[in-house]
Amino acid sequence: MTLRNLLTPLPRRPVDEVFETLLQQEGLRLERIVSVGHATPPGEWYDQQQDEWVLLMQGAARLRLEDPAEVFELQPGDSLMIPAHRRHRVEWTQPDAETIWLALHVDPQSGSQPES
Repeated sequence: MTLRNLLTPLPRRPVDEVFETLLQQEGLRLERIVSVGHATPPGEWYDQQQDEWVLLMQGAARLRLEDPAEVFELQPGDSLMIPAHRRHRVEWTQPDAETIWLALHVDPQSGSQPES
């Protein structure tokens, strides 16, 4: 067993967002995402086959969901359940500090769902 702190170590001001898989098994994947001023490119949307539960651990971010349109301003401790195929995008992340997310991707066929 290994003790790990998810807030450290952090990559030094990455050019691209950093996606790190922490756990993967049938039907689910848990990842840490580090963003510094990153956003989804204009006109692009995520449309994932899995449900995604996100938790903002550090920093700040703005998420936009489509159909119906909703905007969420996320602060540390905020979480959100994004159903499979609900188009969404990251509009903004804090430009002067690391924004750290946990993202749990769950196959809707697996039978287990994280709570919103």
